[in-house]
Amino acid sequence: MPSAEHRSHEGLNNRAENSHQPRRQRERAMKGFRSVGGAQRFLSAFSGSSPHFRPHRHLMTASDHRAEMTVRFVIWDQITQAASRPTTA
Repeated sequence: MPSAEHRSHEGLNNRAENSHQPRRQRERAMKGFRSVGGAQRFLSAFSGSSPHFRPHRHLMTASDHRAEMTVRFVIWDQITQAASRPTTA
């Protein structure tokens, strides 16, 4: 068919690969929300801290992953404790 668009890129029709895209991951997280607005507010706030707790696991061993997560949680504790302290001016 001359008028039909033929797309031959190998990843275009791969549903398994498309489900791992960041937007699809956010859509799965949105399932428990009552409204789209509530989900958008949560995801916009959460998207900054989410990568902090998701290292690229396939690139490291289990012991390296545990050590990395320990460091990341120490950093997170420092950040949240600093944010909860009242400022004295």
